[in-house]
Amino acid sequence: MAQGRNQSWAMISEIHKKITDAFDVFDHEYNKTVDVREIGTIIRSLGCCPSEGELHDILAEIEDEEPTGYINFDRFLPTMTKVLMERRYRPIPEDVLLQAFEVLILKFCNLCSVGEPFTQEEMEEMLSAAVDPDKNVILYKDYVTMMAVENIR
Repeated sequence: MAQGRNQSWAMISEIHKKITDAFDVFDHEYNKTVDVREIGTIIRSLGCCPSEGELHDILAEIEDEEPTGYINFDRFLPTMTKVLMERRYRPIPEDVLLQAFEVLILKFCNLCSVGEPFTQEEMEEMLSAAVDPDKNVILYKDYVTMMAVENIR
C-alpha cells in the first residue's frame, strides 16, 4: 500500500514540475502570474488540446472574481493538476487524423475526376505518389498543387 502511495506522490510531483516549468516560461515578472492570454499556450504545451469553449471554462475556474488580466499560479496549479491527472483534453490520435485525411483525399480526388470516380487502385497510386520518399510524409500543400490542374485559356 505504501508503494502505491509513493508512486502517486511521485506522479503528482512530476505533474507539478511540468506545470510549474510551463507556467514559469511565461512568468516574465517572476511574480507567479501570467497574462491570461498565455494560458491557452501553456495548457497546450502540457499536451492538452481544449476547444475554445473548454479553454473559457478553465479560465472561468482559475480567474479571480474580479478579472485582472492575469492568472495566479496558485489558482492555475490545482486546476491543471486535476486536468492532467484525469487526462482531459487529449489530442486526437494520429490514426484518427490519418483516416480523416484519407477521406478528404478520396473526396478531393473524386471531385477532380471527370466522369467515373477513381478506383481503389488509382487512389492508392495517387496516395503513394503524394508521399515524400525522404521524409515518409504527405506534404499537403505540395500534394494539392500536384493534383490541381490550372485552367488553360
